[in-house]
Amino acid sequence: MAKKGKGNRVQVILECTEHKESGLPGTSRYITTKNKKNTPDRLERRKYNPILKRYTIHREIK
Repeated sequence: MAKKGKGNRVQVILECTEHKESGLPGTSRYITTKNKKNTPDRLERRKYNPILKRYTIHREIK
């Protein structure tokens, strides 16, 4: 039997929160997946921002 898809897993984009405030050009974004059933609210992770050269909080957009 073939799988019917990924079910509740959706692709989300994480964007840096501190980069917008810094005024520097460009953005730091990561793409990941999450289970919508287990995590209905927005995802928040500490990821590396290569422009600011440090770890910052990245939040899910849209």
